[in-house]
Amino acid sequence: MSDEEHHFESKADAGASKTYPQQAGTIRKNGHIVIKGRACKVVEVSTSKTGKHGHAKCHFVAIDIFNGKKLEDIVPSSHNCDVPHVNRTDYQLIDISEDGFVSLLTENGGTKDDLRLPTDDSLLTQIKDGFAEGKDLVVSVMSAMGEEQICALKDIGPK
Repeated sequence: MSDEEHHFESKADAGASKTYPQQAGTIRKNGHIVIKGRACKVVEVSTSKTGKHGHAKCHFVAIDIFNGKKLEDIVPSSHNCDVPHVNRTDYQLIDISEDGFVSLLTENGGTKDDLRLPTDDSLLTQIKDGFAEGKDLVVSVMSAMGEEQICALKDIGPK
């Protein structure tokens, strides 16, 4: 055995991919897809017949899960599309700071302080009003492709 110490510097992440490939013909409505580098929820899929040059094509209409923008893409049904790993986690709301960040209680008892309040006005007012009234609130955080955002709110009763 060697007595030398080896130090490896790695700039790579743990190897967990933000997306996985799935054949375009198998992606259905209410599924997820990456269009123009954004994680989207599919709202409409239409498939054309095979034409003169071979491939049947899938026309996807999808809505960005973070900003609500409508995106479209047309992909041959036999080709692979990127599908994002979408996770939804519930956290209890502890505090709302002056600069628009929220403090959330994680399952292991720690805090998560790197999330902003949502941009959706109705959800934003529900969170602020419920917090001001002293209610126990649980927020659902949607995460995909390195982005996170509060997407839903549950009231679990008064404190």
